[in-house]
Amino acid sequence: MGRESRLRSSETVIDAGGTITHHHAVGRDHRPWYDRQRPDPFADALRAAKRELDPKGVLNPGVLIDPATDA
Repeated sequence: MGRESRLRSSETVIDAGGTITHHHAVGRDHRPWYDRQRPDPFADALRAAKRELDPKGVLNPGVLIDPATDA
């Protein structure tokens, strides 16, 4: 799928109340929309878990949370 098509379709899904997350996870391509959908308390919990489980920040840096806050 082309970048412009992905942008338009992702915006349409979110504007209609849908979500871009699914059983294959989020990935880097959909990260901008995931950030808009993810509740702050969940992001905080995810960061805390990542710090504990991946203190060096080597596992999927920047996929679900910013690399600066991963570790």
